[in-house]
Amino acid sequence: MGPTQEAFLDLVRQTKDSQHYCQNVIWGNLQTPDYVRAMLRLVVDFHGFPDDIEAGVTARTARAGLIGEEGRTYHVLLGEAALRRNIGGIGVMRGQLARLRDSFGLPGLKLGVVPDRAQLGIHPGNSFGIFDGKRVELENFGDSPTHTSVEQVTTYQRAFGLLAQGAVYGEEADADRRPPPTSRGL
Repeated sequence: MGPTQEAFLDLVRQTKDSQHYCQNVIWGNLQTPDYVRAMLRLVVDFHGFPDDIEAGVTARTARAGLIGEEGRTYHVLLGEAALRRNIGGIGVMRGQLARLRDSFGLPGLKLGVVPDRAQLGIHPGNSFGIFDGKRVELENFGDSPTHTSVEQVTTYQRAFGLLAQGAVYGEEADADRRPPPTSRGL
């Protein structure tokens, strides 16, 4: 996990403007250390990767320090399911949702939530990130392809625009947020 997360940290350091859509989980740059640890545990256990989770936690959480630095901008869309998906248990999710609430005012970050009830102009699809309008990173169970062709990047930019039309932002997104899960709601 360490080398993979370090490589992604390098990409984030080189990027000035990015767009990210995360349908089912919280965007990596806003994940708390406990949430990262729980996510990486799932990946390590599923794939049988070497257990260097703490190195991965360090690299992934370092990405948060780049928000608002050196003129970087991020437009992030989270599916409502990402707020409800129980990653790591109730305590982890409460901390993660508090982190999200605190993130709405971060410089350089435009954070939107796509409510489940939003009528979308496109099917929700997989999570992806667009880096400086030149590269798209997809997230899958197996391979996570990178696309750099103008046609593919344009397709994902168009999809992001359609998804963003269904999003709510700022106070509206915070007010629309449901309370953190309880043991009965899991």
